[in-house]
Amino acid sequence: MAVYTLPELPYDYSELEPVINPQIIELHHDKHHAAYVKGANDTLEQLAEARDKEQWGSINGLEKNLAFHLSGHILHSIYWHNMTGDGGGEPLAADGVGDLADAIAESFGSFAGFKAQLTKAAATTQGSGWGVLAYEPLSGRLIVEQVYDHQGNVGQGSVPILVFDAWEHAFYLQYKNQKVDFIDAMWAVVNWQDVAKRYEAAKARTDALLLAP
Repeated sequence: MAVYTLPELPYDYSELEPVINPQIIELHHDKHHAAYVKGANDTLEQLAEARDKEQWGSINGLEKNLAFHLSGHILHSIYWHNMTGDGGGEPLAADGVGDLADAIAESFGSFAGFKAQLTKAAATTQGSGWGVLAYEPLSGRLIVEQVYDHQGNVGQGSVPILVFDAWEHAFYLQYKNQKVDFIDAMWAVVNWQDVAKRYEAAKARTDALLLAP
């Protein structure tokens, strides 16, 4: 039985137009995200086989594959809900997301400073990767992470709450090689209500990082 399953999109393929066209959403979700789900499940089966046969020659590759596919599945599952056709702007107390707005200002100095840092982190990721806003439980601050592929350059224990997919399959059919234009456009569909819920949930996990017994 498969451990991981592809989640349904929370909206129609056309929901995010004109920022992301329906063809990209369909291919991105139905093909690319589905491939990460299958890859994670296949790798778990291969690891089980290795344990049964006590054959560990491929352990390094299998562990790397599991991290790659599982992280891809997790990040994409967040990504779809981080966006809405009614999104954009910045988080405001008047919209019920004041705690998130205050945390961004405290962690980055201002919303403008945060937006500039996340934009640059996503747009300048070498090769394929992500720009991520994460809650870091040790300090209780928000941090920006630059994720290579799906799982590199990440602070252990940090919880992603807003993710910008900077892989070419996320934008190339529409934006060609202009990754910066795509990242800039993404701000118009950010679902701050979803980000705020993830922030509150991350803060509530007081046992998320135990440094000592």
